[in-house]
Amino acid sequence: MSQSKNPLIEVAGLGQSIWLDNIRRDLIVSGALKKLIDEDGLKGLTSNPAIFAKSIAQSDLYTERALALWRMPSMDATKVYEHLAIPDIQDVADLLLPVYQSSRAKDGYVSLEVSPLLANDTQGTVTEARRLWSAVNRPNLMVKIPATPAGIEAIQTAIGEGININVTLLFAQEAYEKVARAYLTGLQHLAQKGGDLSRVASVASFFISRIDSLVDSKLEKKPALQSLQGKVAIANAKVTYQKYKEICQGAEWQALAAKGAQPQRLLWASTSTKNPKYKDTYYIEELIGNDTVNTVPPSTLDAFRDHGVARASLEEGVDAARQVLTQLAEGGVSLKEVTDQLITDAVKLFADPFNELLQAVVKHQAAVKEKPLNGIELRLPAALARLVDQSLKEWQKDRKGERLWNSDASLWTSKDEAKWTGWLNIIGTERSRREEFKTFAKEVKALGPTDVVVLGMGGSSLCPEVLAETFGKQSGFPTLHVLDSTDPAQLKSVEKRINLDKSLFIVSSKSGTTLEPNIFKQYFFEKVTEKFGKAGAGKRFIAITDPGSQMEEVAKADGFGHIFYGLPSIGGRYSALSDFGLIPAAAMG
Repeated sequence: MSQSKNPLIEVAGLGQSIWLDNIRRDLIVSGALKKLIDEDGLKGLTSNPAIFAKSIAQSDLYTERALALWRMPSMDATKVYEHLAIPDIQDVADLLLPVYQSSRAKDGYVSLEVSPLLANDTQGTVTEARRLWSAVNRPNLMVKIPATPAGIEAIQTAIGEGININVTLLFAQEAYEKVARAYLTGLQHLAQKGGDLSRVASVASFFISRIDSLVDSKLEKKPALQSLQGKVAIANAKVTYQKYKEICQGAEWQALAAKGAQPQRLLWASTSTKNPKYKDTYYIEELIGNDTVNTVPPSTLDAFRDHGVARASLEEGVDAARQVLTQLAEGGVSLKEVTDQLITDAVKLFADPFNELLQAVVKHQAAVKEKPLNGIELRLPAALARLVDQSLKEWQKDRKGERLWNSDASLWTSKDEAKWTGWLNIIGTERSRREEFKTFAKEVKALGPTDVVVLGMGGSSLCPEVLAETFGKQSGFPTLHVLDSTDPAQLKSVEKRINLDKSLFIVSSKSGTTLEPNIFKQYFFEKVTEKFGKAGAGKRFIAITDPGSQMEEVAKADGFGHIFYGLPSIGGRYSALSDFGLIPAAAMG
C-alpha cells in the first residue's frame, strides 16, 4: 500500500496524531516500531500495567533479566517491574525522539503510568511522578496520572513543575473541564517561576468504547432508546471536543499560548470496538479532528490501515450529538452515573493488572531460589571470597545494583552514561528473537554464498571476528571474514580469499558516519555492481545500523537485501550480543 493511500497517513493530514497502545520488547528491537513510525506516520506510544503484565507473564522476553534482578540486594517485585519497564520506555522514547523534535514537542511521546494503587493519594502520585520523570530522563516522556479527584490535584502540581502528563481515565465532560483547569493553573504556576511553557505537553485521555459497552447494556432494557446504542460514546466525545475548542478560544488560554504554551489535546482512548456489531474501525473513523490524538491497539491499527476511511468526522453532526445525550437523559439513563461507575471500575481494572504484573514478576523469584546462577555452584578461595563479600556489602550499602539497572550515571562520571546501558537486558531481548535469527540463517544458506564479509570497525567487528576464529566454518554455511582495517594490504588479502561472485557483505556501523565502513562498502559495492548491476549488487549487501542513521539511508537508496537495527542505548564496544554480533553469527550458521 502506498503512503498516499494509507488511511493512517491521511488522518495525520486531517490534524490527528495516531499513537500505539502497546509496548513489547520485541516490537522495539525487531525494527517493527520504527517501521510504524516511518511508514504509517505513528507519532507516539502509550503503555499501562495491563500491557506490561501481558508482556512479562506471557512471554520469555523479560525472564532472563528478571532472574538477574532478583539476585540483587534489596529487590522487591515493584522495583524489578520498574527495572524491566523503564529501559523499554527509554528505548521507545529514543526511537520517537525525531518525531518529538520535528513536531516541536507536540508529538513523539511515550507514556508510563504511576502505580494505580496511588489513584486516591495526591502526594503519593506527585512523588511517584517526579521519581519516574527523573528515572526515565527523557524529554518526550509523559507520566500517566488518572483523573480521580486526588489525581487532578497531582496533575496540577506536576504540570507546574514542568512534567509532561497524560491524564488517563476520563469519561465525563465535567471531569475533563476540571482536568483542563488543572492544566491551565499548572502552566500559570510554571510561568510564574520562569519556566519554559513550550517544553511542557499534556493529553487528556478520554475513554470511548467502555461508555458504549455500559450504556448499551442499560439500553437493552429500554426498547424506546435502543436506537441510541453505539452512539452515546461518540456523542459524548464530540460535545467534549466543543468544550476543548471553547477553552482554547478563552482569554486565559490565549495569554498562556502567547508565552509558548501548547494546548492540552484530547486523546481518544479505548478505541477498539467491544461489540462485534460495530465496525472494527468505528471509533477511529468517527473521531477524526484537528489537534486530537487517537491511541489504538495493534489489531485496530492494522484494521484501519487495511480498510479504514479517513474524513474530518469529529465536527460532523454536533447538534445531533447533543440531541443523543438529551434523549438519553430524558429516557431515564444518567450519563453521570455511567461515567462515575466507569471511573470507579477503571481504577480497579487498572489496579488488578498491576497486582497481576507484580505476581508475574514474583514467579521469576522462585526460579532464582531453585537453582544457582547458570546451574553452577560457585565456590571461591577464602581470600577472594572475603574481597567479593566486602565489595557486595559496599554495593548493597550504596544501592549500586539498583542504581545500575536504573541507568544511574553517577556510578561513572555523572555525564551521559545513563544513555548507554541497553546492554544490561540485551540477552533476554535477543533470545526472544531466536526464530527471526533462524529464519535469516536459513535464507543465507538458501542463497548459497561461499563467503560472508563483515565490513566494520571496532565494536561492530570485534564479536564477529571472535566468532569466526572460535567456531570456524560451519557445515553448509559460508565462511565468515572480517575486514576492520584500511590497510590496503589487508583489504586486498580479504578480497583474494573470497569469491566475489558468491559473497554476501554485511556493512556494520552504528552511526553510519564512521569513515572506514563507508569506504569498505563503497569499494566492494562498486566491484559487485560492475558484475551484477546496482540492483543485483544491493541484494548482496546487508546493513546493521542504528535507526535513522546515515547508513540506513544509504542502504535503502542502494536496495540492500536487509537492514537490521541496533539499539541507540548500546555503545559499539558493548554491542556483541546485539544484532551487531548475532546477525553475523546467524549468517555463518
